[in-house]
Amino acid sequence: MTETLGSNIQQSKTVSFLKAVDIETGEIELLAEFGELIEAPNWTGDGKRLIYNSKGLLYSFDLETRANSVIDTGYASRCNNDHVLSPDHTRIAVSHHTQEDGRSRIYVLPMEGGHPTLVTALAPSYLHGWSPDGKTLAYCAERAGQYDVYVIPAEGGVETRLTDSPGLNDGPEYSPDGNHIWFNSVRTGLMQVWRMNADGSGQTQMTFEESNSWFPHVSPDGRHVAYIAYRKGDVAPGDHPANKDVEIRLMPSGGGGYRTLVSLFGGQGTINVNSWSPDSRRIAFVSYRQAE
Repeated sequence: MTETLGSNIQQSKTVSFLKAVDIETGEIELLAEFGELIEAPNWTGDGKRLIYNSKGLLYSFDLETRANSVIDTGYASRCNNDHVLSPDHTRIAVSHHTQEDGRSRIYVLPMEGGHPTLVTALAPSYLHGWSPDGKTLAYCAERAGQYDVYVIPAEGGVETRLTDSPGLNDGPEYSPDGNHIWFNSVRTGLMQVWRMNADGSGQTQMTFEESNSWFPHVSPDGRHVAYIAYRKGDVAPGDHPANKDVEIRLMPSGGGGYRTLVSLFGGQGTINVNSWSPDSRRIAFVSYRQAE
């Protein structure tokens, strides 16, 4: 979930570092440095590009040439860091803050740019997952004061609520086989990683840590889950702000202990979306420094 696009002051004072970490060796590669706020890299299916957002727009970053170009999103010019690529990589879904009321709604458009089509009429809705068969979107939405996980047909239609517990339920993302949805929830106190069946049944806590864990992302081969963890006491369990000391952690998809891949200054924007490489070897992420 992303509440705001960030102030102009915050954007102008931020230096962003686009990086990738090898999960086997731990080697970190600096891909690019930006004198502005960029967020949430998606790795394209051909392994050649990263898609990220900045100042309400989407950009494509070529990993070979290190050049970036803006993606035409039409009137959807206030996109936040909740963007997801379709399984066949022909479309991209975005969360755009509409001009009428400034609230986030989900839209779908062609991968290379074009006219966005509204999917969720109700707001706020924050996109996080696309089912492997391409038919369904999963998202966090606030309805009647409660934030829960919902799904809706990718072509639009009636939404279905999958969680119903006090506090925030957020970050839903499908496993590669489509059988499960991973998400994060504060229902047991701190923010923890959870997993449920794709129909919402069998909701199971997967992490039991003295930290606040957000945005689980399953590797394409289904073996690993990466997520971001805030120190206990640094943030409220239901908050995921920028400019904090955080860790990117890795755990087996079947459950069990984690290992820390990267310790960094970041948080909001670092890995809000699934940023695994297609070969499940690397994770793209963003770290930050406050400009002088």
